[in-house]
Amino acid sequence: MQDLDPVETQEWLDSLESVHEREGEARVHYLLERLGEYASRNGTRLPHAITTPYRNTIPVTHEARMPGDLFMERRIRSLVRWNALAMVMRANQADPDLGGHIATFASSATLYDIGFNYFFQAPTEEHGGDLIYFQGHASPGIYARAFLEGRITEDQLNNFRREVDGNGLSSYPHPWLMPDFWQFPTVSMGLGPIQAIYQARFMKYLEHRGFITPGKQKVWCFLGDGETDEPESLGAISLAGREKLDNLIFVINCNLQRLDGPVRGNGKIIQELEGNFRGADWNVIKVLWGRLWDPLFAKDTEGVMQQRMEEAVDGDYQNYKANNGAFVRSDFFGTDPRLLKMVEDLSDDEVWKLNRGGHDPFKVYAAYHAAVNHKGQPSVILAKTIKGYGTGSGEAQNIAHNVKKVDLPSLRSFRDRFGIPVDDDQLESLPFYRPAEDSPEIKYIKQSREKLGGFVPQRRSKSISIPTPPLATLKAILEGTGEREISTTMAFVRILSHLVKDKDLGSRIVPIIPDEARTFGMEGMFRQLGIYSAVGQLYQPVDHEQVMYYKEDKKGQILEEGITEAGAMSSWIAAATAYSTHNQPMLPFYAFYSMFGFQRIGDLAWAAGDIRARGFLMGGTAGRTTLNGEGLQHEDGHSHILAGTIPNCHSYDPAYGYEMAVIIQEGIHQMLELQKDCFYYITMMNESYVQPAIPQQENIERDIIRGMYLLEEDKRQSELHVQLLGSGTILREVREAAKILRDEFGVGADVWSVTSFNELRRDGLEVERWNRLHPREPMRLSHLEQCLTERRGPVVASTDYMKLYADQVRQWIPQTIYKVLGTDGFGRSDTRKKLRDFFEVDRHWVVLAALEGLVKDGQLEAQVLLDAMQTFGIDVNKPNPLDC
Repeated sequence: MQDLDPVETQEWLDSLESVHEREGEARVHYLLERLGEYASRNGTRLPHAITTPYRNTIPVTHEARMPGDLFMERRIRSLVRWNALAMVMRANQADPDLGGHIATFASSATLYDIGFNYFFQAPTEEHGGDLIYFQGHASPGIYARAFLEGRITEDQLNNFRREVDGNGLSSYPHPWLMPDFWQFPTVSMGLGPIQAIYQARFMKYLEHRGFITPGKQKVWCFLGDGETDEPESLGAISLAGREKLDNLIFVINCNLQRLDGPVRGNGKIIQELEGNFRGADWNVIKVLWGRLWDPLFAKDTEGVMQQRMEEAVDGDYQNYKANNGAFVRSDFFGTDPRLLKMVEDLSDDEVWKLNRGGHDPFKVYAAYHAAVNHKGQPSVILAKTIKGYGTGSGEAQNIAHNVKKVDLPSLRSFRDRFGIPVDDDQLESLPFYRPAEDSPEIKYIKQSREKLGGFVPQRRSKSISIPTPPLATLKAILEGTGEREISTTMAFVRILSHLVKDKDLGSRIVPIIPDEARTFGMEGMFRQLGIYSAVGQLYQPVDHEQVMYYKEDKKGQILEEGITEAGAMSSWIAAATAYSTHNQPMLPFYAFYSMFGFQRIGDLAWAAGDIRARGFLMGGTAGRTTLNGEGLQHEDGHSHILAGTIPNCHSYDPAYGYEMAVIIQEGIHQMLELQKDCFYYITMMNESYVQPAIPQQENIERDIIRGMYLLEEDKRQSELHVQLLGSGTILREVREAAKILRDEFGVGADVWSVTSFNELRRDGLEVERWNRLHPREPMRLSHLEQCLTERRGPVVASTDYMKLYADQVRQWIPQTIYKVLGTDGFGRSDTRKKLRDFFEVDRHWVVLAALEGLVKDGQLEAQVLLDAMQTFGIDVNKPNPLDC
């Protein structure tokens, strides 16, 4: 916009400058706010200003000074760069298929180096330690630094991405594969940022509830600008602003490139991100330009260079670093004679060396110092860098992300640029370089870490053991409900109500709900436990006169997350790993609609396995036919199949409250007392029926955990006999089918409750492998084989899930005939009775499948099937649930 009165403009600016000098920043803010109020009151539209000029947020005069030895730190940083490059290249010389990434760490080396040297606190007696979410693709640089520190050997570097034979290094941060090193799996992009936000919030939760010392720890999250396109990266930033998480620092490596090209070639990703974060009430610190630009800014009294910086788009900035100083002079400075004059005393080489803020240790230090000392807001540092910085031919190129080796001239240039002591005749062999143990470099790097409490990253594998409440604690559940009908969801709520009263465990339970407490009957816990809020309750709830009123509390135990499955799961992961991150074993129970669990947040569930989470996921309204009125998008027929893909997830589909009680008690024993790195997925239904008492039979608890036990044994000496397997709510249909078979067809029927087909499969695979590897030993039998080997007749399995769920154990069924019923296809809205007939899993279809098995076995004639269908009113032309 043209300035119509430059003199008046200057007078306003002079006035503002005078106020700033005499009365400070707070007075300037006040006056600007009053001016804005006045303009709004009089109908003047204020300019849209959620971004600041394209320059560093912190003026030179306000920068905190870096206290260390610049030259020593550059030397160490250069060695880290070299060893990271050599590690990836050597791996690919051995086998080009191994892959690896160079460009990400090359662009972010300074960002990490300053953190390691000055800011990343290790856990000590006095300090819980900072939690650092490293950018996954930068892992080679973290290994390279650990090598200099003496924590990783040269042999391990040589085994980068080769783990099968042991002594290797995982491709990315994987706590499962490197349980003493990495804390957080972050390479599935977007998951690190959302987990970091909820981790910081959970840290506040632990502080307010007295589990950890307040105000010391920080959560650092490193991510790339391209990664922010993932919805999870920015989806929860408003939570961080709203909760004033000043223990959270995002460092976004803005090298302006994603995997295939520019992040925003036609725009400015940094300005876009600034607007997003400022709008979410974050403290935004831009680190765009290095020290070599400072003299030019001092010359820019007319703002012409600043204007040019605003005009250039990211595609231009990528071009500048993909070319040379002459190109920068002509294309950037050459647009205005005044700009050219500013650099007339600089050579092309000096123009080329005008550095970006993310590569300037002084600018990065000042930004980090400002962030860690900022109060009342989370901070985000937007650091401008160059992808593939220093790597030669791949630097700032679209191909930079996929580069895993560099040519010899580029390697030589890299060596010379960073002063690596490797001779020309050694270059091609890519030797690792670590100075002697008593060298100044090694002493400096170790002293830097000693000041901060020790090395990072490091991970705690074990914590304090929490005793398991005896099963008798849940006596009321084990005894059943008599004539009263309740759902297994209500049984779970009763179990939880008992557990929170336990003196050792109770306070460590973390109930998590995504705005569905009343659906699950958990609203009674609002008043009993309170809903966590960092500010307590600043209002009187509308239901304050009711017994179960909505109660928010600073020390509240419940996490009520709102409608966000990803957010709730991130809170669950934070709680489920508190044993490691804070040495405080917590036991989260996250209750959700099962359809919106693994299907909605499958990537986070996999990350939970990798991160060695310990806790319970409670899939409510589970099964394809129990949530009868909600239809296709709500009815779950496959969550157990998805749960089965995670190796350390134990999933169960209990039909009765006593089964659930036994499973939960066993889970507590495994996870909190024995400290096993596993978690449990348990489905629960909203269908009410009588909950029987636990059968008084030998090994009942063990068999419930193993996945299957005999519920009804037909001891009549019937000539015809079948074995009926059922789980969850369909078990009741199976029991009714057994009655029909006995009473109307004279067929004996044993009924088995299968609490987990996934556990049966896992056991079968383990036994099968043992037998294969021990051919001279007596053959072992799987639990399924032990149950059924001496039993007569065809086997029929029925569940409220896809047929694949029960079909996965077929190879361990000793009988010749195995029939599986399930709920394949999209869900429908209707009554449960109608749905179970539609999906062909009700009692009549179970009977039909059993009779079919007997016909196939030659024990009955086919006419029996036709008669049964006529009796049951089964239409042979009914639609197939799988028809689309």
